[in-house]
Order: sequence, then C-alpha cells, then structure tokens
Amino acid sequence: MSDGRAWQGNVKARLYERVRERGYDSLTAFAEARPTASLVALAEELGKGDIAAVQVFSGLVAEAERSRRVTRLVRSQFVRELYDCIPDGWPSVMDDANRFKIAKALGFWSSFTPETHDERVRQARAALRATPPPPGWRPLGPDDELLLTLLPDEDV
Repeated sequence: MSDGRAWQGNVKARLYERVRERGYDSLTAFAEARPTASLVALAEELGKGDIAAVQVFSGLVAEAERSRRVTRLVRSQFVRELYDCIPDGWPSVMDDANRFKIAKALGFWSSFTPETHDERVRQARAALRATPPPPGWRPLGPDDELLLTLLPDEDV
C-alpha cells in the first residue's frame, strides 16, 4: 500500500515529467521500451511511492485513444499479464496449477481492457482456450504474430 503520495499534487504533470526525465516523449514510448514489465514495475520505475500503476495505465489508455491505437495497448497489456503470470511461456501440461495461472493472466488482462474492446478480448480468450498456443509461447511484445491474429489492429 502506498502512503497516498501518488494522489497528491498534479498527478499527470508528475507522471509526464518522470517520463521526460527518462528520455521519452510519451508514456507509451516509455512502456513500449519495457514490453514485459508489469504496470506496477513501470510505476515503481517512474517513482516508487508517488506514481501508482493505475495512473500509468490511465495515461496509456488516454494516449492510445488519442492515437487510435487502443488495440495495440490491449495486446501490450496481454503481454504484461501473461509474462507476469507465466514468465516461462504457455505451459505444455494443463494441470490445475497451470490452468489457474492462465485464468489469472486472462482475468487480469480482461480487467485492464477498455470497454470498447471487451467483446474482442472475450473472443480472443475463447480462441486461446479452444486452440491453445504451442507450449512455450511467450509473446514479448504487442506485435507477436499470434497476438496480431487474435487481435488485429482496428480503429475503435
């Protein structure tokens, strides 16, 4: 838990100041340079204790909406959640423990999906369950071939 510093002052100004201090002109560029880092890790890198993960995600959504790249953001978030939950890639054995890890990754991914993409993500989750990726599949960014098949770019 934070001590509340993340919510004091001008949150957006602080967030973008930290991004610029690290040599990036956008939060998206900062995050894309770290495609497997969790939102928490991104927030901590920008300012442990005074930047919250939800603030990072909110900024990423705003930038994605402005640039009409929300689908790319959704794919990026899938990579972050999958990497966090199953860092060694898609499991070869579907035992209870691995089913839980996959469910956790898909659940977190869904929770970070903008409403405009809820149905597309539901369809992608169903496709992943119906036809699982090969064992060891671990997308390292939003341009992964399988991810692009599941969620092709589209203006939304």
